[in-house]
Amino acid sequence: MKDNPIKHFHIDKSEIKFIGHELQRPECILAEPDGSLWAADARGGVMHIKPDGTQELITQKRSNDFAKSVSDVDRYTKGTLPNGLAFAENGDILISNFGTDCLEVMKRTGETELLLDTIDGEPIGKVNFVLRDSKNRLWITVTTRLKNWIDALVPDLDDGYIIRIDERGSHIVADGFHFTNEVRFDKNEEFLYVVETTGGRILRFHVDENGELRNREIYGPSHLGVGAYPDGIAFDAFGNLWGTMVYSDKLFVISPDGDLIILLDEGDPEKIKQLDEAFYQKRVTPEILFKTGQGIAPWMASVTFGGADLSTVYIGSLKEKQIPYFRSPIPGLPMVHWKQTK
Repeated sequence: MKDNPIKHFHIDKSEIKFIGHELQRPECILAEPDGSLWAADARGGVMHIKPDGTQELITQKRSNDFAKSVSDVDRYTKGTLPNGLAFAENGDILISNFGTDCLEVMKRTGETELLLDTIDGEPIGKVNFVLRDSKNRLWITVTTRLKNWIDALVPDLDDGYIIRIDERGSHIVADGFHFTNEVRFDKNEEFLYVVETTGGRILRFHVDENGELRNREIYGPSHLGVGAYPDGIAFDAFGNLWGTMVYSDKLFVISPDGDLIILLDEGDPEKIKQLDEAFYQKRVTPEILFKTGQGIAPWMASVTFGGADLSTVYIGSLKEKQIPYFRSPIPGLPMVHWKQTK
């Protein structure tokens, strides 16, 4: 195998730039070949940041609950909370709403339609992320069936699951996950990679020709270490899996040979230690949880490759009002919509 450029890469914080302003909870970011960015926004839709830097908030019905909440718990657990995003084949925006517990589709003019809020006759739970593959199937992650996701921050709860939507309907294709978060495919869509936030690890499944998930296995280290609450992931063209750790504010890479590389560590060690101790003792409180989060992207949540050459890395977060970005030595793996629109 060729030498991996990521092993010689160091992020120079002085070269990190920011785009966007007054964003609200930009957890997930989509990039388009023309330079446009689309960021999830807690006002009930997405912020379109145009190539010239101007921005437009697109919602069906604007909500001010996030900004007006006097409690962090209410701000991050109630109301509309657009989370994971994906482009539908026609360019509409698929929205995993972590607050209203549903999958929505929104036109670029704001009109919104409910796609899914129940599965097998039961409420769907905390819809976290949506991904579209080259066969136009949708893969949806549900973090937990608990109404308040903070209650799911315990080491022994594994009620997360994955839904596939295709021409046959909506089906649970895998379950038993510890706080299911983002999912991604490799270049050939041979494997689906799954983040377990409270499991502190990445799993993967072989995807058969019918879209069934087989052979669950751990990818990379069995545990990602101190403050290991992984959230968002994305592949680069070399095969490195980039990821974020949300409460410890780390940006990491798992190389194709399974090595864990920390590219950026912004967290407060003492606050992370307190959270880890509370987590393993099943006594995480809002006070302990919300003390974490600092640096360029507090509660670092996602990684997106963009720019004309796919070598600009954008970092999504839950607490920052801007989007930090920097250049990567390796371009990102193009997503399905990139191939269709370029």
